[in-house]
Amino acid sequence: MDIDRYTQRHDPTWRRLQQLADRARSTRRRVDDDEIAELVSLYQRVSAQLSHARTTYADPALNARLSQLLGEARVVIYRRRSNPARAVATFATRTFPAAVWFSRRFIAVAALAFLVPAFAFGIWLAHSPQVLDASIPPELQQVIAQKEFADYYRSDAAQNFAGQVTVNNAFVAFLTFALGVVPVLGPVSVLFNNGLNVGVMGAVMHHAGEGPQFWGLILPHGLLEIASILVAGGAGLQLSWAIIAPGDRTRAAALKDAGLRSVVIVIGLVACFVVAGFIEGFVTPSELPTAMRIGIGVSVLALFVAYIVGFGRQAVCDGATGLFGEESPGRRTPSQFDTDRPDPADSPAEPGTEPLRTTTA
Repeated sequence: MDIDRYTQRHDPTWRRLQQLADRARSTRRRVDDDEIAELVSLYQRVSAQLSHARTTYADPALNARLSQLLGEARVVIYRRRSNPARAVATFATRTFPAAVWFSRRFIAVAALAFLVPAFAFGIWLAHSPQVLDASIPPELQQVIAQKEFADYYRSDAAQNFAGQVTVNNAFVAFLTFALGVVPVLGPVSVLFNNGLNVGVMGAVMHHAGEGPQFWGLILPHGLLEIASILVAGGAGLQLSWAIIAPGDRTRAAALKDAGLRSVVIVIGLVACFVVAGFIEGFVTPSELPTAMRIGIGVSVLALFVAYIVGFGRQAVCDGATGLFGEESPGRRTPSQFDTDRPDPADSPAEPGTEPLRTTTA
């Protein structure tokens, strides 16, 4: 095939790539994801064609044209991929919810490790005054029920208290996740201990007749806060399971994937703890009616669950597992293409046959 026929055959592809690159650089029109995917595909094709042209024709003008075209397309592709706003949006709408949904079975185990001791010990102690008195002196119970429990939420300025609570909750979540390297016992011990503390405090307040106050102060922020800690516990248990049962992978490979997914979860939970800290600092101790404060807590938890189920389930169905850098279905990056592979259409035709022709968008 001579250079004129080669240029004529592939000119529509080159013009289409130029059109998409120009459109992506323009600030007047937004390029959608399908067009970006097409641009990447054409980038791969033209790269192979440039390699073929250099080897076969050695024409400076053609090489310069294709090199310039690929350079412009490359800038668009990598600018798109390195856009911080896009990266944050992908993390929020795909990576984080996918990581949580993918880990849902471990989160369910974490919930049992927290909720069972919380309710079991709380109910037992609330209905066993002698055991409760043996565990906590009656005088201390009275101080907690009448003063300390409520005063805790007003112990500092709201903004300072919210910040302290956020940092403390993030530390607990990180500890629960990090102890996943101690198979099962690490995360479960933290969850069990926190659940036990909640149960004991609930028993003290109920025994003193302050049950409504207990629920009115703990539910506004506690629903999202506890849910976040359970998600972190699930991340820790996922690490433990990778050590115990790596499946058909090596233990190192399983632990690497579980660790990276757990890091995604812990990073995403920071936003949850900020919201929970804000509620605990500004809503929980406020003069709002108890029903309204609890309603805020229930609404925030419902939004979080809907967000995880909605975005996470869809992302996992699309093949995501919650790891950084996973591509959307049907998307590929330039590095995934073999740019030196020649175009089949450029191969010499067998005698008596027509060369293979390709259609372009």
